[in-house]
Amino acid sequence: MSTKSASRFTDRELSWLDFNQRVLELAEDKEIPLLERIRFLAIFNSNLDEFFMVRVASLKRKIEAGVVNVNSAGYAPREQMEVVLKRTHELVERQSKFFHNELLPELSKIRINFLSWDDLSESEIVYLQELFTSKIYPVLTPLGVDPAHPFPHISGLSLNIGIQLRNPESLEEFFARVKIPLNLPRFIATSDGAKNRYIPLELLIRKNLNQLFPGMEILTHYTFRLTRNQDMELDEEETDDILLTLEKELQKRRFGTPVRLEVPLDIPTKILADLAYELEIDESEIIKYEEPLDLTGLNQIADLEIPNLKFSPFSSSTPPQFTEIEEDSPEEFFAALRHGEILLHHPYDSFTSTVVKFLESATADPNVLAIKQTLYRTSGDSPIMNALIEAAEAGKQVLAVVEIRARFDEMANMKWARKLEDAGVHVVYGLLGLKTHAKLSLVVREEPSGIRRYCHVGTGNYNPKTARFYDDFGLLSADFSLCDDLTKLFNQLSGFAPSTTFARLLVAPKTLRSGILARIENEINNHNAGKPSGIRFKLNSLLDEEIIEALYRASNVGVPVKLVVRGICALKAGVPGLSENIVVRSVLGRFLEHTRIYNFVAAGENEYWIGSADLMHRNLDRRIESLIRVERSDHKLELDQAIAEDLSDDLSTWHLIEGDKWQRRVSDAAGNKLQTPQEVMMERKRRLHL
Repeated sequence: MSTKSASRFTDRELSWLDFNQRVLELAEDKEIPLLERIRFLAIFNSNLDEFFMVRVASLKRKIEAGVVNVNSAGYAPREQMEVVLKRTHELVERQSKFFHNELLPELSKIRINFLSWDDLSESEIVYLQELFTSKIYPVLTPLGVDPAHPFPHISGLSLNIGIQLRNPESLEEFFARVKIPLNLPRFIATSDGAKNRYIPLELLIRKNLNQLFPGMEILTHYTFRLTRNQDMELDEEETDDILLTLEKELQKRRFGTPVRLEVPLDIPTKILADLAYELEIDESEIIKYEEPLDLTGLNQIADLEIPNLKFSPFSSSTPPQFTEIEEDSPEEFFAALRHGEILLHHPYDSFTSTVVKFLESATADPNVLAIKQTLYRTSGDSPIMNALIEAAEAGKQVLAVVEIRARFDEMANMKWARKLEDAGVHVVYGLLGLKTHAKLSLVVREEPSGIRRYCHVGTGNYNPKTARFYDDFGLLSADFSLCDDLTKLFNQLSGFAPSTTFARLLVAPKTLRSGILARIENEINNHNAGKPSGIRFKLNSLLDEEIIEALYRASNVGVPVKLVVRGICALKAGVPGLSENIVVRSVLGRFLEHTRIYNFVAAGENEYWIGSADLMHRNLDRRIESLIRVERSDHKLELDQAIAEDLSDDLSTWHLIEGDKWQRRVSDAAGNKLQTPQEVMMERKRRLHL
């Protein structure tokens, strides 16, 4: 390992595991309502699923390809895999002990019980047996293994029961597998009248295996769960039809290489060895913990309607610029934008009455000639998609830049792309080799004074459902320069315009990296010249080595650098001679922090940029991303307040210390509980709308 390299950067995968540990710490926090803690535990597990499907799978592919080069943190792939799996085992053991030793007893105190078969009353057993016979048994498909039946395909993330059987006549032994159906509840209520008494679905099935294998002797049975490589390698230059190629790749995904096997602690050694052999999985990739496996199913419990065990209700509000607008008055909506740009902060500001309303107004307005829209992720019943379809059917020119390669949303986006095309929408898939991640809408309207354009740019997806709990900023505008920038960018995405220049945008992969680096260097020069200087970023991930090195240079000359990073952070903070002037915080909580804000003091001019881009290689070099310069002083003050609260020592956040260690601060020196930045923001928004 290169000592120099390892001392300057934190490994990406280890930093991500640190992030997921912060999620686990929220589940462990007794100050958070109990059902919300259960939700955080489910999130921790679903995060880990995706980590293995994508990141560990990629690492395994490098090892199999014989890659031995070290990464920026000094790890070769095989060594990196070892430390990643060791850290994962530690986290899984921690969450399992927490679930059984702390969370289950706390649930039991409020009469939410997870029961064993021996805990059930006679009436509950009768009810469950009848339920199995009538509703569960018909759905199950037992698969046996013998010379006529090869070992069955085990799909990724499926929960399974492995059974060792013996024919009592021939004494021959067999293996069989039963897949736990995904379309049945993960936890089964023990009777119609039972109040929050549950058993795992697999327990009920295991108690009735004799019905599935009549005449056979059940020797042993156990649960297991397999994770497969779900990442895709798409060679766009070798395809004539990206849609068809992607569909074929999605079919291959279900047969991806196994990367993790989850089993119970008490699984017999011989059986585990046989299972690992059949699945071709290494011992280091087997994770054992106390049942039940697959705690993502805890979302079912978190959804229980028990208000006193959840966060207090919070409703987003309509910004004052739109409160007096009549329901069916597109003219009034666009007049509000002509009056001045409007900065939106979701979920505190309503997404439906602002962004959705913007597109629905454009659809309903006969004066609107064209709508152009980027779409990365959206909901299954998206009102935005319906608005675009309605607009096209009404004869408006509609362009949709649909990113069909958005990971795990590929199939949904392909279905939307076909629906849009069928309605007459011009659907394009962006530029070859580049995912379109920018969040942009443009409306072209005919007015008495001539053609006028309106736009929305944001930091989050056009998804009304996630907008309820994702923290994002957006800007609605009728500014000529900004709308002209978006016109040029959409022309790049749908046609050929490689030499485009922009007034208020930085766009990856052309100008975003260079624009950020130039502004960091400008802060260094300003500091050296005795002018005001400073850098503050709020983002999801900070990984790009070139940007990090520039921030180190700024720190070394004395420029104050303050960062708020939700997830991956490869930068090391507070290291003498390297990053003494760099402060890093992380905010996690009720809402998912998704905002990207970039602030440069700029000798007192105070530049603010918001947009879609994190500081990672993929965002800067392999995606269409955009940052927009915020110009109004009141908007700058709002962004300043948001990022200042995240950095405040008077509020509860995680601090990055000693280079790469995260420490949560929940109370002040006197032991008083600190509020979180999200709690402060909710209180302020409530006061504003009283």
